[in-house]
Amino acid sequence: MDNRKLADDIVRLVGGEENINDLVHCATRLRFSLKDTQKANRETLEKHEGVITVVESGGQFQVVVGSHVANVYAEIAKNTGFLNKTQENSATGQKVSAVSKVFEVISGSFSPLIPVMAGAGMLKALLTVLTLAGWLSDTSDTYLILSAAGNAVFYFLPIFLGITLGIKLKANPYVAGAIGAALMEPNFTGLLDKGTESSFLGIPVVLMNYSSSVFPIFIAISIYAVLDKFLKKIILKDLQVFLVPMLSLMIMVPLSAIAFGPFGTSVGDWIASGVTWLIDVSGILSGIVLGGGMTFMVVLGLHWGFTPITLQNINNGGDPIEAMAAAAVFAQIGVALGIFLRAKKDKSLRSIAGSSGLTGLLAGVTEPIVYGLILRYKRVIPIVIIAGAIGGAINGHFGVKYTAYVFHNIFSIPVEKPTGIFVISMILSMGVGLLLTLIFGYESKGKARTAEVTELEQAQPVLQPAQSETKSGSSMDIQKEQIYSPLAGRVVPLSSVTDEAFSSGAMGKGLAIMPGEGVVVAPMDGVVTSLFPTGHAIGITSNAGTDILIHIGINTVSLKGKFFNPVVKEGDVVKQGDVLIEFDIEQIQAAGYQTVTPVIVTLTQKEVEVFETDKASVKRNEVLLTLI
Repeated sequence: MDNRKLADDIVRLVGGEENINDLVHCATRLRFSLKDTQKANRETLEKHEGVITVVESGGQFQVVVGSHVANVYAEIAKNTGFLNKTQENSATGQKVSAVSKVFEVISGSFSPLIPVMAGAGMLKALLTVLTLAGWLSDTSDTYLILSAAGNAVFYFLPIFLGITLGIKLKANPYVAGAIGAALMEPNFTGLLDKGTESSFLGIPVVLMNYSSSVFPIFIAISIYAVLDKFLKKIILKDLQVFLVPMLSLMIMVPLSAIAFGPFGTSVGDWIASGVTWLIDVSGILSGIVLGGGMTFMVVLGLHWGFTPITLQNINNGGDPIEAMAAAAVFAQIGVALGIFLRAKKDKSLRSIAGSSGLTGLLAGVTEPIVYGLILRYKRVIPIVIIAGAIGGAINGHFGVKYTAYVFHNIFSIPVEKPTGIFVISMILSMGVGLLLTLIFGYESKGKARTAEVTELEQAQPVLQPAQSETKSGSSMDIQKEQIYSPLAGRVVPLSSVTDEAFSSGAMGKGLAIMPGEGVVVAPMDGVVTSLFPTGHAIGITSNAGTDILIHIGINTVSLKGKFFNPVVKEGDVVKQGDVLIEFDIEQIQAAGYQTVTPVIVTLTQKEVEVFETDKASVKRNEVLLTLI
């Protein structure tokens, strides 16, 4: 789908530009901070063909669009003004818990950095492979230059986090970045050559290395955001341009060195030690919880709470949390591959499962699997939990650690130590997910029945127009009715129709046709039950009791009957193929209206499944829809 149109649709459906406080994106999601989530049309968004799903978590309204999210974000930035303005988080009447607010700040600060952190981590993994293979020496100039590229974002993380935190907390991001940079400036780091203690105006300063640290800058910038607002209130506006930044640096850098830095470092060490202690108590149990549960922690946004701890652990030699959580990723990939192999009759599902599984395996991006498959087919939820728990338990028991920030995929294997154990856990998680999906399937019994019906349908001869057929057996009664195309033209999914009533599915299931000629015929034997006075829409009820609506064009009711010529009237009995309406395509289009024509199943006497033709174009009287 066109990124610009998708961007416009998303902004409109979240309540418009005026309803957006803030927007950031991660690997697959647009993360909105909305003034009023009640104004967002979540149901229509979730049905949009360009949207995988919608998640509300951590105070954010998250629209999952897939790996092209950066392009959609760029279109939103280009075509709207709110991303380029300083926004005031006005009172909205919505209460957000303190915990949700913390998660929102953490995710909003890390989200812009995820792509560069993942890219740099993969570069470090590549260097590891090259040196282990003997293709590159770790003392060569080439290695050192590439190593600098891979290490830079992590070494200078306090600066980058200062900037993103400043943006998130509505403070000057460059002053915030400068506070982080000051703790890494040579004059400051040079004090470490004299020992671990110094002083500022006679106040003792505990010196330490702040490269790659997370918690000190979080604390410092949180305080700076409050100070920035205070200074702007008390300082004359004409002097704020230099006086606010100057005083902020004069106050915050010494305070960070004296208090916030050492305290933040201690907090990070305490949390990391606590997590390590829990893992030491039972690595197997920790692995089961993290490997089996991480899929759903991501859905709820709870995984962001681990990010600062993970980075702190990596800085201290390796992180066991992500090593155990990685099993969930490979379990998801295994489930996707299992669905791909099992869904032989469903080309659309095979396409989704195959592409999302490959994306997960090669890039470590699994949101399309989670939202497009796992949450759609609830039967695989226990499978992904079991498969993830097995791999997580192995990594937890053997103390596998994650040594560089990367997305978990087959190319990131070298950053997991010991690598051999990790490979075993990866194969088991993926293999169990694949095997259990093949054995138990991905659908409930009701869904499986539909698949069985599809196979029977394909084995049966085509019925004559307007007939229905019943198959009776020991466990099911199957009725089938075919709806023939009332028009000749190109087939268009309903989700692509630019009218929410049709694209959202609110009117019913079906397809649309971009007509190549201006003739509408009866799609089955039946009775004309409604004919709009303007002639642009007609309803027919089949002999089997199925109601079909044919709506010629979008908003063509405004033409008040011009260019439409109905040849039947309400109450007429028609045979499949009888002409119903003639219309002038060129005149309608010249008047500025679309002629795309939805053909909708609006009502049936029984619950049905609607199967659509897989043809790109149809002729009149070819099968368009099959009802089971």
